[in-house]
Amino acid sequence: MESNLKELMENHPVIPAIKNKDGLKAVINTDAKIVFLLYGDVLNIVDIVKQIHESGKMVFVNVDLLEGFTNKKVVLQYIKQNTPAVGILSSKANMLKAAREMGFYTIHRLFIIDSFSFNNVFRQIEISKPDYLEILPGWPKLITWVMEKTSIPIISGGLICFKEDIIAALGAGAVATCSTNPEVWSA
Repeated sequence: MESNLKELMENHPVIPAIKNKDGLKAVINTDAKIVFLLYGDVLNIVDIVKQIHESGKMVFVNVDLLEGFTNKKVVLQYIKQNTPAVGILSSKANMLKAAREMGFYTIHRLFIIDSFSFNNVFRQIEISKPDYLEILPGWPKLITWVMEKTSIPIISGGLICFKEDIIAALGAGAVATCSTNPEVWSA
């Protein structure tokens, strides 16, 4: 399955991220093969994931943004038992470590806002051992800096607003980009 994910990212390097019902409606009819789900709650997460999955897409759930759940491993168990989600997004190393142990693909979301957060990245990924890193903001210089220190594939996310942003991120070495802007999903 991992080679399938790698192949999907190579062939579809723009990953839609959805943050509300409008995004859900928009993503269902796209050619996207991977979707990052950035919203939901204890009452609707099962239905949202199923809708995306039934449209032929792999779903990655950002467990940090689910309302009504705690940031404990039980949310991962719930998603595993009740949805067809294949992956977990989180900025929390311990959640990703647990998700990986449960058989999920894992993407460590890293918000790099200064030199302190940049230097902390490598301690965090030593714990999480993720399949991918999502660098936020997805600026080319940050991508190259992180690539100099790790071989984990990078997804560029955050402030990816234009086709030029996608081209620059991929040119800097990102394997994919992620955006909530439907205008760039088909770029």
